[in-house]
Amino acid sequence: MGENSTAALGLDPGLGVLHVDSQARDSFACDVMEPIRPNVDAYVLKWIGRETLRREWFFEQRDGSCRLMGSFAVRLSETASTWGDAVAPVAESIARTLWATTTKASQQRRMATRLTQDNRREARGRPPVSKHTPPPEPESFCKNCGVQIIQGRSYCAHCSREITTAGLINAARRGRIAAQSEQAQAFRAEAQRRHHAAKAAWKASDLPTWLNEEFYRREVQPRLKGITLSVLASTLGVSITYAVHIRSGRRVPHLRHWKTLAKLVGVSGIRG
Repeated sequence: MGENSTAALGLDPGLGVLHVDSQARDSFACDVMEPIRPNVDAYVLKWIGRETLRREWFFEQRDGSCRLMGSFAVRLSETASTWGDAVAPVAESIARTLWATTTKASQQRRMATRLTQDNRREARGRPPVSKHTPPPEPESFCKNCGVQIIQGRSYCAHCSREITTAGLINAARRGRIAAQSEQAQAFRAEAQRRHHAAKAAWKASDLPTWLNEEFYRREVQPRLKGITLSVLASTLGVSITYAVHIRSGRRVPHLRHWKTLAKLVGVSGIRG
């Protein structure tokens, strides 16, 4: 990427500015790559966070150095065009800076923009190519079986069903254990005590004559759909599960709750 970009602009990829010249690399090409290194790092970090690197992608030599295997190198090379597009405006910016140090005769001519075609874009009234190219999205693979999946997911459909089912079974098991604990039994006993005490303290004369079961089913219960379960449960002092049954109409609550519910939905005293 960096070698091709600098060579296309007539620059020597081997004459480094930030990197020391070395026969084993093109140092100036490494210089040009530095501005987009954060993009490359972000791509690699996102890939590592999404997928575990495989052992067969690497080969460790006797001297301890690590080499990439062909299968992994092919996958990485698929992003070369993206990094080439990101390097192009950087390389031309550096070339333009060096161009400005040449003789006045040379400065009278505009430097060619072979990589970005910014000269042509400017002539047509278009904006220059952005220097900030977002990194490509790495491929996603199932963390369990390794098959390729769509981006944004962690598991394939098959593994997701298995993991979800196992999670539900485990949650149900923990729920059954928790439901039989001493604390849970004590809580249910206290709730039953409060329920019976409230029923014993309630008097039928407290219920208005107009608030009968027919009126409750016709005027009150349909309006409960607009009340949240948390409000319904806290107002009546019942569980969320019982509140679900009341709001859906599957259960008719005790008569002592009718007046409270009628007031909650705004129909209190209609026939009073």
